[in-house]
Amino acid sequence: MTENKNVLPVEQREELLKVLQARFEKNMNRHEGLEWAKVEVKLNATPEKLWSLNEMEVTGGEPDVVGYDKEKDEYIFCDCSKESPKGRRSLCYDLEALEARKKHKPENNAIDVAAAIGIELLTEEQYRELQQLGDFDMKSSSWVQTPSDIRELGGALFCDYRFGHVFVYHNGADSYYAARGFRGSLRV
Repeated sequence: MTENKNVLPVEQREELLKVLQARFEKNMNRHEGLEWAKVEVKLNATPEKLWSLNEMEVTGGEPDVVGYDKEKDEYIFCDCSKESPKGRRSLCYDLEALEARKKHKPENNAIDVAAAIGIELLTEEQYRELQQLGDFDMKSSSWVQTPSDIRELGGALFCDYRFGHVFVYHNGADSYYAARGFRGSLRV
């Protein structure tokens, strides 16, 4: 039997479900009106999504349900760690930026790490919506999806939360900092 690398062993899956349920129940303000039992049914039906959520968890993202898309019948998970996930920091924006660096290259880039995990970087709009659910990135910052016209000129966008407001900034896509990572979203 060939083992699928993107499927968690039963014990690990059960442990992750306990962690996700505890977080879900502790933070009902993030998903008012939603029931864990229905979320769990969806998760158990999509083992590859559970694997992605586990990757979000082990990299420090603390994923939680932040919404439900009735039209598509999908729950929306997002990294809800207070600061940008520690296991996904010190990354430039994308592969093009990584390859353009001549010296002191970071280990990887946000776009490829997100793809490997099976998630997407938040958009600026999603980042702003997340901030309605709590105060995130008060000491760190997070890369967000960048419009192609900005990216074509070598730039990339990131956000943080200071002074009670979301701020959107630009930087060279090849930059990377210990306090900048990325937050992801996953639909289940």
